[in-house]
Amino acid sequence: MDNFDFPGLQRPRRNRRTAAVRGLVKETHLPVTSLVQPLFLVDGRGIRNEVTSLPGTFRLSTDECLREVEECLTSGVTNFIVFPAVPEELKDKTGTYGYDPANFYLQAAREIKSRFPEACLISDVALDPYNIDGHDGLVRNGRILNDETLPILAKMGIAQAAAGFDILGPSDMMDGRIGYLRQALDKAGFTETGIMAYSAKYASAFYGPFRDALDSAPKDGDDIPKDKKTYQMDPANQREALIEAALDTAEGADFLMVKPALNYLDVIALLRQNFELPIAAYHVSGECAMLLAAARNGWLDFDRAMPETLLAIRRAGADVIITYFAKAYAQMTQS
Repeated sequence: MDNFDFPGLQRPRRNRRTAAVRGLVKETHLPVTSLVQPLFLVDGRGIRNEVTSLPGTFRLSTDECLREVEECLTSGVTNFIVFPAVPEELKDKTGTYGYDPANFYLQAAREIKSRFPEACLISDVALDPYNIDGHDGLVRNGRILNDETLPILAKMGIAQAAAGFDILGPSDMMDGRIGYLRQALDKAGFTETGIMAYSAKYASAFYGPFRDALDSAPKDGDDIPKDKKTYQMDPANQREALIEAALDTAEGADFLMVKPALNYLDVIALLRQNFELPIAAYHVSGECAMLLAAARNGWLDFDRAMPETLLAIRRAGADVIITYFAKAYAQMTQS
């Protein structure tokens, strides 16, 4: 081997030799400004209850939510997606509390925007927090009704825009809802309110802790579908995501989202390659819970595995990442 003649002129390891050189050739960057922190809201005061299946995430009353937002902003996180945990007594078949002016969710948004106008608030537009069936659309005779759901979503969206939400997040997966909502917002004068379409939202097994936080799983009943497979996408399908994204783009979406993220990196990459709109990815509760559980058992180093996970989602093509680790990542980069 003494006379070995190295066969190539390039040695890729030269660009990995020091941290400074590695920084020069770094291909993918993950700024805190690209992250969105989810928040779970409850009615009342002084409430900060941890979600058992998602340690480190809490159900927050408005006063506690304001403290959380302030802490996140101090860390550099400026974007928040907010979900309401609605008491059962306020739910009905048609989700009327979703656009009730007395809705604590809408009132909280007003308070957050009043105190922190620099914060970007993203809403949740769907019936499942508000209807007694736990579905994202109107349920009748064992079916999820598509077209009859759209006017309800529009009322909800207009109420959210009026409350100060910057971007609406229709998570319902009803056909035509982006166009219907865009027209309704424009007619009501909310032309500057954005829409982040849940374009490729899959009927995934990784939503468990989220549904624990909001008690939003489909309810038991002979005339209630047991799952959301008639409107959320089949995990086996990739090309179908192109159809959904094309429709949402044509109907006026401002962002296209893939949900979940980590188990659908191929779908994120597919949308990035085929559309010019910003691509959002939701790093969902089950994906985060698995990492937390492994770290708490000593099987993974959280401080290394968490940023690597977010970087993978970013590298796949996500411009925006919704993750329960947004604040943790921001605080890590500050230190």
